[in-house]
Amino acid sequence: MDILKRIEKLIKDFSEQNLKISIAESCTGGFISHMFTNISGASKVFERGIVCYSNQAKIDLLNVDPITIEKFGAVSENVVKELASNIRVLSNVDIGIAISGIAGPTGGTPEKPVGLVFICISTEKETSILEYNFKTDRITFKKRVLDKIIQFLEEFFSDRNHKVRK
Repeated sequence: MDILKRIEKLIKDFSEQNLKISIAESCTGGFISHMFTNISGASKVFERGIVCYSNQAKIDLLNVDPITIEKFGAVSENVVKELASNIRVLSNVDIGIAISGIAGPTGGTPEKPVGLVFICISTEKETSILEYNFKTDRITFKKRVLDKIIQFLEEFFSDRNHKVRK
């Protein structure tokens, strides 16, 4: 199924369950929010997208603890977990999504290579962190991150135990 059709179905699913989402994006620079807002009706479920590309933006806009960034680095499970949880709480939505990674082609280290990305999905009841390494160009990197988020959300809706209620 075409990516936009998949997003359209997710928006319909969110709308039917009266769920709202917000997204905190670092390495994807607003691409995920852009793709969701390309669909008519997104305003019913999409509360906000924040691009927090720099460490200071993560701290200033989404209250990430500077010590967490210093200790674990911006590209880490710890930081993405704070981003997802904080955007969910600050925007008063059901699901917070956060992305932080190294799109490349520069910026990688042996411990954190180019292509590494952490995706976090936070609800009131649970937090899931996904880790991938997409060794590709920046645009394809963003498209792959989007695909993984969509895939996760599709599974979220197919599992009746994950229904979220306010």
